Amino acid sequence: MSLLNSSPLRSNLATSPRMLDAREAASPDVTGQRPDEARPHPEPTIYNRMFWWAFVANLMLVTANALTFRFAELVNLLGGTQQVAGTIVSVGAIGALIGRLFLGQFIDRYGVRPLWLGCSLLYVLGIVLMLIVPSLGPMMYIGRILLAFGLGGMFACSMTHIQNQVPAYRRTEVIATLGSSGFLGMMTGSQLGDLILLLTPDSMVRYYCLFGLSGAFGILYLGIVLWLTRHETHTAAHQQVSAFPLLVRYWPGWVMLVAMMMGMGFAGTTIFLTRYATSQGLRGVGTYFTAYAVTAFCIRILTRHMSRRYGRHRMIVVGMLGHVIGYGGLCLVTQEWHFILPAACSGFAHALLFPCVVSLGTETFPSQYRGTGTTLLLCMIDLGGVVSAPILGGMIDHIGFEVMFLFTAVSALGVSILYHLAVGNRVDPETLPLAHARHLFEPPTPLAVPGAAMNLAAATPLEAAGNAPAAPLTHSEDISCCR
Repeated sequence: MSLLNSSPLRSNLATSPRMLDAREAASPDVTGQRPDEARPHPEPTIYNRMFWWAFVANLMLVTANALTFRFAELVNLLGGTQQVAGTIVSVGAIGALIGRLFLGQFIDRYGVRPLWLGCSLLYVLGIVLMLIVPSLGPMMYIGRILLAFGLGGMFACSMTHIQNQVPAYRRTEVIATLGSSGFLGMMTGSQLGDLILLLTPDSMVRYYCLFGLSGAFGILYLGIVLWLTRHETHTAAHQQVSAFPLLVRYWPGWVMLVAMMMGMGFAGTTIFLTRYATSQGLRGVGTYFTAYAVTAFCIRILTRHMSRRYGRHRMIVVGMLGHVIGYGGLCLVTQEWHFILPAACSGFAHALLFPCVVSLGTETFPSQYRGTGTTLLLCMIDLGGVVSAPILGGMIDHIGFEVMFLFTAVSALGVSILYHLAVGNRVDPETLPLAHARHLFEPPTPLAVPGAAMNLAAATPLEAAGNAPAAPLTHSEDISCCR
């Protein structure tokens, strides 16, 4: 001990490089951080093998969905009108919406894997039911419900899964990049559909090929999901909460209106555009969806980081204006190449809108309820289609396609103006400095204390940024309705 306490040895130890490094690591700097904490640590890439398998799976899913875009023509072949087609789609979407009110809770309780696999099977079963009895009877409605529920569930599980793999402040980026595969799928599916249209007679053979190929892609998708989630583990929240109280507590705001408008636009293009092309004597809609997909893919890749610079609210307003031009331009189509400009405008809009809407619509929900948040956001998109499809179909039957497209364009313009007036001046957490953004995007988990009642009053990103008032819901009597 005397040797250690001697001043020469103590001086040598104090000035040795190892002791200096230890002393520096143990003492905070002027900012209050230790040097090793102050240095930024490189993050692992989010574009790993799991991401690329999810990318391929999403490409297959959108390809499968694009092959069903001629559903209105199938209804017409079976003796139905455009309004009947819109009604069947709406009934299917309503059934899917009711199911999805519970889907988010099941994802939060049981994890993504079982729900993802189940929804994939329901999608394939829905296609089988629509083809096995080709008539406008109950089987067509049941098949459409299963297809719509399965498709929406597959998208919800995919979005939930990929968001759980990345840091919270990079969710918009990863949603944007993953979603770019959908544009490739849209292009592939529409071209395959036009090829089948060219090679088959105008009979049920054509729709057996279209929907059968869609089901085959669904089976391949199921195989990828099995492999992708083979190691997934899930820990359920201590207390399960129904969707409605969560939606009230973590209501995302005006972005839900934008989601409904997106659903209205999807109904107009994916259900009725093929019949519009047929009425104009055009070969098909491959040109439209190819131009749409190519534009959207390029814009999505170029703008995947833009939300951090300009904010998602501005991107949503610009995207909605793109839809205004795109839907309005469809009124002027008389030749196939006329589809290119409207398609490019709508593709530009879709590229900006979808990642921003999904990110804003789910960021208010704590991580353990992200499945519910994602599902509710996608439900709002579907609700827009449910409400608008019969209305748009009735307009086509009684007034014409051009009035329907013009009505959709005016609706998009009205929503963009309302959204800008309501939230245009709000601060987007993604535009804040990285350290602050991390703090805002990762609020304390409401269930951090085992056995405690669920604290729905934990700060959300918008509340922490001062953009939304807190709505405490912490007492046992307040959450009795949630059980």
